[in-house]
Amino acid sequence: MRSVLRGKIHRAVVTQADPDYVGSIIIDQALLDDADIWPGERVLISDVNNGARFETYAVSGERDSGVICVNGAAARLVRVGDKVIIMAFELTDHPIEPRIVLVDEKNRRTKILRAPGPMTP
Repeated sequence: MRSVLRGKIHRAVVTQADPDYVGSIIIDQALLDDADIWPGERVLISDVNNGARFETYAVSGERDSGVICVNGAAARLVRVGDKVIIMAFELTDHPIEPRIVLVDEKNRRTKILRAPGPMTP
């Protein structure tokens, strides 16, 4: 079994950061659907602006709101306005084709890419 990328929201803009919330990242439900990420699922976050990487779990935000809110201790690793990459992985024994969701500066989907599978020799 291998852990492979299943879904990614690429370069979303952090709209809020709340260190007093009890953990997680709130993500617009439309983006969760597009990237095939479930509420409660573990996600890896990479901050493009400062290089911070951390794991948390996804929470559904209002559909089409554009919300990307980092909560709890992880809120200290980002700033509002930072661009982040949100990734979900799957444990599988066969190659899968991940969904890569590209967004604009208001976290509205602009395109969904399907990454190519493994190269054949």
